[in-house]
Amino acid sequence: MRNYLKYLMLFLAMTFSYSVLAQSVQWRDQHKVKRKETIFGIAKEYGVTIPQLLDANPAMKQAGYELKKGDLIFVPYSKEGDFLPDGSVKGKTDKKAATKSTVAQAPVKAVNSIRVGVMLPLHNQDGDGKRMVEYYRGILLALNQLKSEGITTEVHAWNVPKGADIRNTLLEPNASKLDVIFGPLYSEQVKPLADFCRAYDIKLVIPFSITGNDVETNPNIFQVYQTEASLTNKAIASFLERFQKSHHPIFINCKDETSQVGEFTTSLRKQLDLQKIKYNLTSLKSSNADFSKHFDATRPNVVILNSEKSPQLNEVFNKLDQLKKARPGIAISLYGYNQWFVYQDYYLDQYFKYNTYIPSTYYYNKAADKTKELEAKYTEQYGEPMSRQYIPRMAITGYDQAQFFVRGLKANGKNFKGTAAEVKYRPLQTRYDFVRVGQGGYINDNFQLVHFKTDQTMENLVY
Repeated sequence: MRNYLKYLMLFLAMTFSYSVLAQSVQWRDQHKVKRKETIFGIAKEYGVTIPQLLDANPAMKQAGYELKKGDLIFVPYSKEGDFLPDGSVKGKTDKKAATKSTVAQAPVKAVNSIRVGVMLPLHNQDGDGKRMVEYYRGILLALNQLKSEGITTEVHAWNVPKGADIRNTLLEPNASKLDVIFGPLYSEQVKPLADFCRAYDIKLVIPFSITGNDVETNPNIFQVYQTEASLTNKAIASFLERFQKSHHPIFINCKDETSQVGEFTTSLRKQLDLQKIKYNLTSLKSSNADFSKHFDATRPNVVILNSEKSPQLNEVFNKLDQLKKARPGIAISLYGYNQWFVYQDYYLDQYFKYNTYIPSTYYYNKAADKTKELEAKYTEQYGEPMSRQYIPRMAITGYDQAQFFVRGLKANGKNFKGTAAEVKYRPLQTRYDFVRVGQGGYINDNFQLVHFKTDQTMENLVY
């Protein structure tokens, strides 16, 4: 084990029927309208014609349409494509670069472009679309950063919403020329896309949870999602490795009838029983005196809740605070759940106070300098911050995945296997380390414990 810390476009076509929405829409960027901007000026800035811009934004063709400050509009591909060979966008001037003083620099070594495809619901019709727009924006930020290192890319994106036949998207002329595709979001679209990628030897990154087992037979798939059963087993194994010899386990019944963590607590207790490790059971409804007597005074205690929810967690903290007042010297750790990251703005001090461990595949560290820097770039580029309701942050997920796979493909080409050792990149949120499934594809095997230490520092225990 090693220790270390881990709309593109707002659819203006609200009047579109679903059948039209379900068609694949190819576009390269979005533009947030500024004060006094005109359609002519925007088309000129991006090197596209006014008819192309109108075709990409049908609402503009409606009678009485007015371009307003703050509108987000599609920017279609120019006839020559999205990116020039040096990675710059055709017709779009890098205003910041233009204002820099002329300084002699070493020439950037020419490299072959990595051709990136994105096939996801990129729209503003529902939560899926909004999340994927933010995810795609993160990809774009990563590709822009990679460009500064001399790694050029071509990117092609298609809107593939729920219910759409992704096979229509695969008829697009650029699809078969890609090196890597990120998508799809929906399980029913996996097989046709995976078969296509296998036929054309394209790496397929399935970024989010799906059903199905195509990864077991298709060597071109890189599946980020790990099953709940797999994650439960890893969480139990890491608990036993860290606590079984040194801590006294205490399970607190939170009386949560809608809990989603019952499988974990039940399986953990079974493992403790098999290994003849004694543990105690108590309840939030117990009196303070009865609650206290379940805690060992001679060695550290580790507390496990049978709920992942905030109200129950808050009650537990209140209960533990009263216990600490009555018994100041008692040692307590908490073993928590991935969902607890959502509450850290409220409970961060308590996480530190109770030496909390959270098993997870990611950690969003908002205090990290590189995280702050990326979030600032996102706001500057898109005129709005990343959504606070998504944990993990969708844009950072896209950023990390694009960094990982583009770097990996650049260094290893078609031989890239998705191992962490192949990629020189320190992730902002999620570490990726893929393992092969038989003779099929690859599944991310990353797992970690995020440890909130009592000295107000943190560490990632990566397994």
